Amino acid sequence: MNKVIVYSAEWCPWCTKVKEWLTQHKIKFEVKDVDRDQKYGEELLKKTGQTGIPVTVIDNNIVLGFNVPELKKYLKL
Repeated sequence: MNKVIVYSAEWCPWCTKVKEWLTQHKIKFEVKDVDRDQKYGEELLKKTGQTGIPVTVIDNNIVLGFNVPELKKYLKL
């Protein structure tokens, strides 16, 4: 079972697409909303060097944006 975290915000359409895609594939994930809690934004920057969203962390692998081939690769789908 992979540990999946999605750094996102409510207003972000690509974030919504990532979360919908994960849900459709029955992948459990944790959402860290960078708008609601500043510490998630700081955590994202420290962990990935990125400030843009969405960023999906699968175990220790980082997927930037809504990148289906990368999501499938790290989730072994």
